[in-house]
Amino acid sequence: RNKSRLTRFTLPPWFCPIVTMPARLSKNRKKRGHVSAGHGRVGKHRSHPGGRGNAGGQHHHRIHFDKYHPGYFGKVGMRHWHKLNNRYHCPTVNVDKLWTLVSKDVLEGATAQAGKAPVIDCNKAGFFKVLGKGRLPSVPVIVRAKFFSKSAEKKIVEAGGACQLTA
Repeated sequence: RNKSRLTRFTLPPWFCPIVTMPARLSKNRKKRGHVSAGHGRVGKHRSHPGGRGNAGGQHHHRIHFDKYHPGYFGKVGMRHWHKLNNRYHCPTVNVDKLWTLVSKDVLEGATAQAGKAPVIDCNKAGFFKVLGKGRLPSVPVIVRAKFFSKSAEKKIVEAGGACQLTA
């Protein structure tokens, strides 16, 4: 056999051993001389008397699971095979935040000029749907988005603007 491979294992230089508490400070020292160390003679201190981890959740630990973790076991709802989350991706923006998607000069320019309405493209800002929470300044504006709620459309039209649906 090649003896060069049977060299003694040495620790790498970066290895730092864990500093442990001195034995004289451990609570265990107080129990020396007492046979069962506070764990009783009859029941005994055994390794995992109730099972490891979440064992017995439907059997001997049922009361605990039912009391503190209701609904842990079982199923709910319908299965959706091969769910592609990008098909459900629809970030929303509320009407009161619409003007934050463009610079302040656009709002000031729109209030000064009566002829042209600025365009706010929600898709470019990463929002697909416009919802109707909040108040909209009474400045006409063209809003482009994939979806509008009824209340959002109503508020935009009341402000003198228009809703443009995009693909």
